[in-house]
Amino acid sequence: MLLWLGIRNWRAAARPLAMGHAASGSLYLRAFLIATINPKSVAGYLAAFSQFVMPEVPIWEQMRVILPTALTLTAASYVTYTALGAGLGRAALGAVANLWLRRGLALCFMAYGVALAATALP
Repeated sequence: MLLWLGIRNWRAAARPLAMGHAASGSLYLRAFLIATINPKSVAGYLAAFSQFVMPEVPIWEQMRVILPTALTLTAASYVTYTALGAGLGRAALGAVANLWLRRGLALCFMAYGVALAATALP
């Protein structure tokens, strides 16, 4: 399978990249779903919340402070990463569209496929 992916990508390297345009609503929904169901982020929130929750204080009093703080920090983080991504987007797309980089990555797929096939032999 890796060998076939490498051959297919080698052939496709000479063709220009297709630039699709997605609706902003669908991008937002997809990003929201990825962020909210990501087990690593859920585990991070649980680990952070457990550090600040006091058992003797009613939970809703604590959540009035913890929840806005966590959401503000998360929003600030996402805005920073989005701005960084937007700033670096053109340079990254130029590198991804590079013919020799794409062919080099295709060769890596082919080499991995051959190496994997060679290890499967007795």
